[in-house]
Amino acid sequence: MKNVRSLLAPFLFAPLLALHAADKPNIVFILADDLGYGDVHCLNPDRCKIATPCLDKLASQGMTLTDAHSTSAVCSPSRYGILTGRYNWRSRLQGGVVTRYGSALISKNRLTVANLLKQQGYDTACFGKWHLGWDWPKQGGQIDFTQPIKSGPTSVGFDYYFGTDIPNWTPHCFIENEHTVGIPVPGKKGGNDVSVSDWNEEAMLPTFTAKTCDYIAAHANTGKPFFVYLALPSPHTPLVPTKEWRGKSGLGEYGDYVMETDWAVGQVLAALDKAGAADNTLVMFSSDNGVAPYVGVDSEQLQQLEAKGFNKKEAEKGGQSRFKELEAMGHFSSGEFRGHKSDIWDGGHRVPTFVRWPGKVQPGSTGGQLVSLVDFMATCADIVQAKIPDNAAEDSLSMMPVLTGKAAAPVNEAVVFHSINGSFGIQQGNWKLELCAGSGGWGHPNQKESKGLPPVQLYDMSKDISERTNEEGSHPEIVSRLTKLLEKYVADGRSTPGPVQKNDVKVDIWKKNLSNKEQNGD
Repeated sequence: MKNVRSLLAPFLFAPLLALHAADKPNIVFILADDLGYGDVHCLNPDRCKIATPCLDKLASQGMTLTDAHSTSAVCSPSRYGILTGRYNWRSRLQGGVVTRYGSALISKNRLTVANLLKQQGYDTACFGKWHLGWDWPKQGGQIDFTQPIKSGPTSVGFDYYFGTDIPNWTPHCFIENEHTVGIPVPGKKGGNDVSVSDWNEEAMLPTFTAKTCDYIAAHANTGKPFFVYLALPSPHTPLVPTKEWRGKSGLGEYGDYVMETDWAVGQVLAALDKAGAADNTLVMFSSDNGVAPYVGVDSEQLQQLEAKGFNKKEAEKGGQSRFKELEAMGHFSSGEFRGHKSDIWDGGHRVPTFVRWPGKVQPGSTGGQLVSLVDFMATCADIVQAKIPDNAAEDSLSMMPVLTGKAAAPVNEAVVFHSINGSFGIQQGNWKLELCAGSGGWGHPNQKESKGLPPVQLYDMSKDISERTNEEGSHPEIVSRLTKLLEKYVADGRSTPGPVQKNDVKVDIWKKNLSNKEQNGD
């Protein structure tokens, strides 16, 4: 299959025709954190017990991408792929996530989607969770919070940033541009835990939502287009729904927080309407990975389940799987897919994804092509008719043929996936190959429990969407073909047409020497 750069290709080889600012749409990318495919009601109507009216409405107003994937089954690497158009495993992060006080993952010379759009005359802003590392100022071996924090969002193309680094980890504070809002001091938990004195976890989601809405109101009529990247902290732990949302779902704090996440999306859409910007704004919503296996129901609900015969210990066999409690109540966060956050199976990285662009994307439509969030950058470049340099967005292809319903052929030749411990998967057409014996993450069987199983897994996704029948023994030729294709993508430093590039580090697709660090996550 010929791998083309989709509609972006003409702009790589022909003179650019500059677009006037009025012709460039605003772009809003909303990223949920740990929201499972089955957590959105319109995607899982029979087995989703959480109301998501705002996301359901967004789906009805645009296109639902039913086979969209994050590049990784965990947080930091997925965010890297979205902002750079490059697979995370080409960076130094070969497994796991950026740790607390970790250094910046996006290098200073790396073009990001924010840089690209800024060059095209966009105002750019980022709100919410960052989790891509900073160059933290240190003095005497300690973090000096009085000094600016370099190499964060404002260093990679964003004009303005307001958010938190990693909400479930220290430091517990807001960060505006390069400074903490207040000075964090040792908290009640002791050790390395630091927090500002008035820190309130419940305030994170409504604050980021309000800041985004205010930004839209202020920038909608300036004559310049804007790009907003809103990285919600929800429904990731800590599960901190506000008072208004507690008890709303009937499924405990997780369900409540999903509902508040849905509300946040609705607030942003309402802000676009109020500002008169909705018709000229592309809105994309997705999640960084699948549902976290450590979320479940409240203790009172668990007692009720156990009274009905639910065996908590049995349900949690094979790793962290509290979400089995949710399933016992009829809610299936991964939908029909196997696995969850961390895993190489689709439950780890197939994510709920909607795109609305009035006049361009057909309302209520469905796009079933295999696409990746790494394609976001090339899609933006396509929209604004910008040329991507050879050494940028090496794995990004425009989704515009899919979004406009004009795709005559697959946009992607193949899509690559990555689990928390660095295990690889690659899918081409219906065939998905996974270079590990088990989940590649916390699912069952995990690395320790998969002894004696075939070292690879091969699934025909057209008839086995839940990845239960391993066909590696029946189709060695497909295993060989997909392995060689992955090896080529690694060796070329890119999966798109163009000159060979270099990966930041040596990439081992078989992960023969997994470190403990590469098997842990947020």
